[in-house]
Amino acid sequence: MNANKKEPPSIHYYDQDFVDIYDKSWAWIKDFWQKGGAQSAFQKAFFQYPQSPVVEQFEACMSSFFLVYSNGVYNPLTALDNFYALQEPNGAIRSQYDLETSQVIEDPENPEGVQPPLFAWVEYNLYHKLGLKRRVKDVVPILEKHFLWLEENFKQENGLYSVPLTATRMTNSPREKAFYPVDFNAQQAMNALYISALGDILNDKDLSFRYKKAYYSLKTRINSQMWNDDDGFYYDLDASGQRLNVRTIAAFWTLLAEIPHEDRAERLIVYLQNDKEFASPNPFPSLSMSDPLFDPAGNGYRGSVFPYLTFMIIKGLEKYGKYELARESSIKHIYYILDTLHPDAKGTHEKGNLWEAYRPTSDGPAVWEGQPDFNRPHDMAQSGLSSITLMIENVVGLYISLPRKTVDWIVPTLELMGIENLSLKRNFITILSNKSGRGWEIRLESEKLYYFTINILGKKKKTLPIPSGKCSMLLEKL
Repeated sequence: MNANKKEPPSIHYYDQDFVDIYDKSWAWIKDFWQKGGAQSAFQKAFFQYPQSPVVEQFEACMSSFFLVYSNGVYNPLTALDNFYALQEPNGAIRSQYDLETSQVIEDPENPEGVQPPLFAWVEYNLYHKLGLKRRVKDVVPILEKHFLWLEENFKQENGLYSVPLTATRMTNSPREKAFYPVDFNAQQAMNALYISALGDILNDKDLSFRYKKAYYSLKTRINSQMWNDDDGFYYDLDASGQRLNVRTIAAFWTLLAEIPHEDRAERLIVYLQNDKEFASPNPFPSLSMSDPLFDPAGNGYRGSVFPYLTFMIIKGLEKYGKYELARESSIKHIYYILDTLHPDAKGTHEKGNLWEAYRPTSDGPAVWEGQPDFNRPHDMAQSGLSSITLMIENVVGLYISLPRKTVDWIVPTLELMGIENLSLKRNFITILSNKSGRGWEIRLESEKLYYFTINILGKKKKTLPIPSGKCSMLLEKL
């Protein structure tokens, strides 16, 4: 194995177009990686849209989900550290900062610059991919201060959180009357859930208990006030606490936050399989297709498919064991990205771009009349979630936990696929499935021992210790 040359792992998949978009994504990410340093207002390297004067908290969070697979070429931690360094004494970390001055960029519609609170989810994922327990210890006080700032400023008497619509990012979604947005409340519940999980990692029982309690308290309120049992759906509330019956993609953050019990989750997931609601050919639209304001051209958050929201739903489906639906949705979504990347010569849209948002029912980038800044080409903070993270985790099907020394491979169909030269700390591994003269076999190569759980077609599941060196196993023999 060529472990000396720093480069992202390569993937193998029977459809070469999927491999190409994965490889191209890493090539394009080079343009997004800014060095930071003494001359910059940001001390450490970070991820940012080229030539943009703005550094965004949300991009730092979401990009970590694919940068973590770069084998150390791009450090997913430094972009987050820049934001932690800008934390104010009251715990605030704002949405956007000026690249030149590192001053907060004011937004009159969101005066506190509040954003979806995703840091704890992100850090939990990074811990499992990088295994840095020391980092967990360092970041928890920052996350706690930030959580308390949100609580002091946005939690209302009924125990739910109220933030401006801009803070949800879904700016023109037809939920203008939403005073208590379902997505922000689910995100804050998830924030508590993951701070509690980080407490478990540190073996800090007090921290774990306090945040579990905060999680259950908010979860109970979301379930009792935002769930409509007749519809089987979670809705935003207006200022008087009445449910607004507009079905938006915001409701599905509840899956990722593990808010619904199994029966409710099943009812909610039906909407993702209903082709009159959220099962658009390119999954998933930001507004239900049954809504009178749904726009097949996208029109911002009135129908566009945003890779970060599709990613969120797919990770939510995993929480409820819906791996097959998660994989099918990932593949459909990537096919639409590919069709937009390689339009036929007669097509009107630009050749060779990944976009911030896509059309739900046909290929091509989403449009939003009168918003020239909408839908940036090559928006890797969005697209990398699909072309890299979903490729590794849902199309190829690999789930990695370094602290547990485990790689789980959910093999949904027997096809040529796998990953080569993936760095697990100081261990490079390769896992490939192939058809040989003896039948389907899995070839493994590793520098150190780890535990490999293989789940084939949901029928066979086995955990094996994989020794260092090369080995292979025949699936028939398992």
